[in-house]
Amino acid sequence: MFDTNGKVAERLMRYARIDSQSAHGFSYSPSTAKQRDMGRELAQEMERIGVSNVWFDEEHCVVYGTVPSTLPDGGGMSVGFVSHLDTTPDVTGTNVKPWLLENYQGGDVVLNKEQNIVLHAEEFPRMARYIGDDMIFSDGTTLLGADDKSACAIEMTVADYLLHHPEIQHGPVQLAFTPDEEVAGGARDLDFARFGAEVAYTIDGRGLGGYNYETFNATESVIEIHGRNVHPGSAKGVMINAVEIAGEYCDMLPALDRAQYTEGREGYFHPYYMKGTADYCMVKTLIRDHDEERFAERKRYMEKCVEGLREKYGEERIELHYTNSYWSMKKAVDKVPFMIDYLVQAITENGVEPECAALRGGTDGSQISGRGLPCPNITAGYENGHSRFECASVQAMAKTVDIIVRMLQIYAEKKEG
Repeated sequence: MFDTNGKVAERLMRYARIDSQSAHGFSYSPSTAKQRDMGRELAQEMERIGVSNVWFDEEHCVVYGTVPSTLPDGGGMSVGFVSHLDTTPDVTGTNVKPWLLENYQGGDVVLNKEQNIVLHAEEFPRMARYIGDDMIFSDGTTLLGADDKSACAIEMTVADYLLHHPEIQHGPVQLAFTPDEEVAGGARDLDFARFGAEVAYTIDGRGLGGYNYETFNATESVIEIHGRNVHPGSAKGVMINAVEIAGEYCDMLPALDRAQYTEGREGYFHPYYMKGTADYCMVKTLIRDHDEERFAERKRYMEKCVEGLREKYGEERIELHYTNSYWSMKKAVDKVPFMIDYLVQAITENGVEPECAALRGGTDGSQISGRGLPCPNITAGYENGHSRFECASVQAMAKTVDIIVRMLQIYAEKKEG
């Protein structure tokens, strides 16, 4: 008998012990060499369980594999799944000690008695969703890494289940694991030709039964201000203070269109990093909006602010660059609505309430969709990501395996592709 609960739990706890934390500030991928440790583990495991076409791109740290079609003609639509193997740099991922709490009954959870680290249920109200479930935690001194190693466990267990049940009819299933999602890698080195999927889904995010096919359209602006610094005692009529110009720029941004005042599908400007002196100052600002036209308007507003500063202080003193752009996957996914229809059908048939949300962020699916491969997201059953209180439900992960397997059957029944 195939023990789905036991498989996903064992895999997550094993993966969590592998330090695969990514790092900010690198233009190349992977941003950390240790992500390759996770990549090698996944590639070796795929070979052990019988996945075909396993290949680990050591240079770019991308893992590929295929579960062949079981349809009579070997055909069917080729459906791909992508999980990221890195964990966030926000909290240490070194020396993770995962442990299993069986039959969670609600209330606070003592993660580390010696250091008095406690998950207080009142601070994490979504924990009430998991009463009766078996929950995996860290010891509170590190993150768990369930974002996104719960997804890696789900994806690998889907492959394992299908290979143990050749009677299940499905088309080709393409597997991929990518680095640096947490630092805006965007699966940029995913080779579509090698991947071989006609449509794809990322697996990431909190909760069970959730799915996302709309994210922010996004970019980051970098404004560089070149001032003129002199001794303040003789500065009158000479000094041009780059720090003060940076403050003037921030004041130009609409006061209520900031991240801390917005929610849902509302976009924002988010100046989040400033560094400099009176001589030179640099400001980074995130620009986000779900609506593509409003996103374009926000960029135009940003450019108008810069034009005003240039007129006041000189053309050569203010530079504007954009970086780290991605687009909502909605435009690509809208062209293949059956992707969402089949997923919702599979969720519902598994007795779970579908929950769709427009993400106030981006996923690898944003970049993948922007490159032409439709790629919505399926949630991965974890909670409290990017924190020491991160956890994952064994039952939610196992049910997600069931949902994905059923969805692949629906693809075969509908004969898409």
